[in-house]
Order: sequence, then C-alpha cells, then structure tokens
Amino acid sequence: MPRRSRLHLVNVPQHIIQRGNNRQATFFAEEDYCFYLERLGEGARKYACSIYAYVLMTNHVHLLASAQRPYALSLMMQYVGRYFVRYINRVYRRSGTLWEGRFRSSLVDTETYLLRCCRYIECNPVRAQMVLGPGEYRWSSYRHHAFGVQNKLLTVHEQYSRLGSTDEVRQSAYRELFRIELDSKELADIRSAANCGWPLGSDRFKDEIERALSCAVRPPKPGRPPKNRTTTPRAEQRRAYYRAEKLH
Repeated sequence: MPRRSRLHLVNVPQHIIQRGNNRQATFFAEEDYCFYLERLGEGARKYACSIYAYVLMTNHVHLLASAQRPYALSLMMQYVGRYFVRYINRVYRRSGTLWEGRFRSSLVDTETYLLRCCRYIECNPVRAQMVLGPGEYRWSSYRHHAFGVQNKLLTVHEQYSRLGSTDEVRQSAYRELFRIELDSKELADIRSAANCGWPLGSDRFKDEIERALSCAVRPPKPGRPPKNRTTTPRAEQRRAYYRAEKLH
C-alpha cells in the first residue's frame, strides 16, 4: 500500500517526530545533542524555517516548526539528518541507518493547539520519568519559554506573545500552563495526528486545509465504502433481463 503524501502549507506549524531505527538510541553524549542543535539551526536558516519548540530525547526528536516555502521543512530535516548521521557514524565507528525512515508530521491549528503541542513536546522527559519537571531537562525549549534562557534557535510565535505584555508576564503565564497536565484525549489526539499525518485542530481548520490543498485530510470512515448507484444503460438492461426471468 503506497504511503500518503505529506501535507505541506506555507507558514502553518507542523509537529514533527523522528525516531531512531528500531527505537534505538540516537544521542549518546552531550556533544551529540549540541551537534544536532547546531545543524538544526543551520538548516532552519538555510531553508527559511522557524522553530517554535523542540525536545531531543534519547532515541527520538520532537519539533514544532513552520516554513516560508513549500517542502522547506522536508529539506531542513534532510539537511540535519545527512550531517548528523555522518557525525554519529564517524564518532561511534558505526555504519548504516540511524533513523527509522522518513519523519512523521502533522499540521497544527495555531489557535487551539499550538501551545498544547508545545506542552506535549516539552513534557516528554517528564512523561518518560527522566526528570520531575520540564525545567530540569536541558535539551528542550522549555527553559527559553518559561524562564527566558537565551536560545538563538527559537522563533517566538504570536500565540506565545499573546500570553502577556512583558517577558516576565509571558514566562509566568507559560509556567502556569504546565501546572495542569494534558488530559488523555489531548495526548491521544496529538499522538494520533502526528503518527498518521492528519492535521491537528478543529473541524474548521481541517476544512480550510482541504480547500487549500484540494484533498481529504480526515481519516476515512470505518467500514466498506458505499456502492456507486450510478448505472450504465447496459447494466440497466441486464437488471431488466433478470427481473423478467424471475417472472417466468
């Protein structure tokens, strides 16, 4: 079964997930995380992409990003992957693939899901029981959003700016968002959208994407598709013949 085409829209954020092959580790030392972030920054600048949130886990990566040109996010990920795989193979004297395949992604509704997606991404180390709070984990964007730690990789999204009129107010409001965990439905919706490639957001958001891309962006309904009731003259003749046979 051929894989579905990835959905691309200029300036619409995407939640990106890339996992290690067979869920094996992709980061082994502090230098590996630093190298990845440096290449990510280069790729974002080279292909005019904006990074809003990220977390680098031991065996996978989450990004929230958008692009000013079609397919630029794919080019950015290819750029980062090419240099990072070479680096890992050289340093650790290994060969072969590092990632499980192409990255997974979903378009994100900025009005309803952008900050929720940030929370999902930055709370990954907490859910994995690696740390007690997101601020304890170094390899994510949380410290920048919550405490103002400088991070040249990141672009401030409008939704974050709306949290307050000053840096201190925005950072405090952002920290407050993390006092309440995402509920099970929100977690399931975010995971399902990214893993399956469907947009994450309201029905209105999905309608807008369908109009913009002229394609279906919702999962098909379960069950067999309805039969096509349109008949040709020849088919109608056959039906008339069989009805007449039943009368004899």
